[in-house]
Amino acid sequence: MARQNGPKCKLCRREGEKLFLKGARCQGAKCPMEGRNKPPGMHGWRRGRPSSYAVRLREKQKCKRYYGVLERQFRRYFSDAAKARGNTGENLLSRLERRLDSVLTVCGFAVSRPQARQLLTHGHIQVNGRTGDRPGYLIEEGDVIRPEPKDAVLDMVRSNREEMGHPETGWLEVNDADLTIRCVRMPVREDVTLPIDEGLVVEFCSR
Repeated sequence: MARQNGPKCKLCRREGEKLFLKGARCQGAKCPMEGRNKPPGMHGWRRGRPSSYAVRLREKQKCKRYYGVLERQFRRYFSDAAKARGNTGENLLSRLERRLDSVLTVCGFAVSRPQARQLLTHGHIQVNGRTGDRPGYLIEEGDVIRPEPKDAVLDMVRSNREEMGHPETGWLEVNDADLTIRCVRMPVREDVTLPIDEGLVVEFCSR
């Protein structure tokens, strides 16, 4: 029997939910989530109205899958966000956006977070002149990120930038001439473009 495409979690199998697991494919017409008249799976979604617990769990699971973190990592980010001053949900999203693999994806140096993690674990990315091989490294204001000065790596990054349409964001400054990313400030809620209701995530993790 052929393996089903799409998210493994049954809570995430609903129409229109795109987890961007396929990079640029999920942003175009060829995304496997497009063109369906029912959620993935042989029988689709047959359950009735989800409970409040299921709604909050689904939002938390969706957030984890967007950023590609495990449960223990996610709980640690939430714990740090809850201890910090300010809104817990916004603090959580800020930490997740500051992950090095997320920064590479947002700026178009990689077409997906899995590809960004591969670039990092293979030592192809430098942070402040030193090899950055930890996808979960949280960048700080003033940090400079650049690809390894090898033709194959530079060509891949330029191709990814073109494929992603040279994306820009307010808290990161991208220089296409020398392929560098500079963090000019910490991200705020308005910088997060992913469809996440952080309030539901906080309610689930705080119970």
